[in-house]
Amino acid sequence: MDVSAVDELAGLALEDLRVLRRDALEQEADLSYLRRLLHGRMDILRAELERREVPLAGASEAQCALLDRLPAILADAPSATRRPARHLTLGPPRGERYRLEADALMGDVQLADLGAHATADLLAAVERLAEHEREVSGRRQALQRTADDCGAEITRRYREGEARVEDLLGGS
Repeated sequence: MDVSAVDELAGLALEDLRVLRRDALEQEADLSYLRRLLHGRMDILRAELERREVPLAGASEAQCALLDRLPAILADAPSATRRPARHLTLGPPRGERYRLEADALMGDVQLADLGAHATADLLAAVERLAEHEREVSGRRQALQRTADDCGAEITRRYREGEARVEDLLGGS
């Protein structure tokens, strides 16, 4: 955390710090949801592009149907990178805005009928989605830093006696 951010947070009231942290976490959860939507769409488009390049050996067109392969396409592989655990919000975001945003990035490409689209259209859609995902990831990281910095400042205040648990619990 840079010195100006520390000074800015140190100047906030404890309740303002909590509100800032809560807002950052809510916005981060919304962006996380959007990021998952973008990744799912990219995975589906890439699977269709791969299917066009290398048909499954011995499989009929019906057996190669994208719908049948969705569970495998959308399954997350275990991550090789260990990261500290974060609290996860398991609901959709507070509005339909992010789903509409992901749909808009698809352009004319509709997931329900990928076979009707040219390979170039699918590649362009993947690139639009990937570019937006990079931007969303940067925004998420900034929100995570804000939430972490607020949490660190709140912890510091309790540790150094500037805030008291009794005040939080309604005591005097």
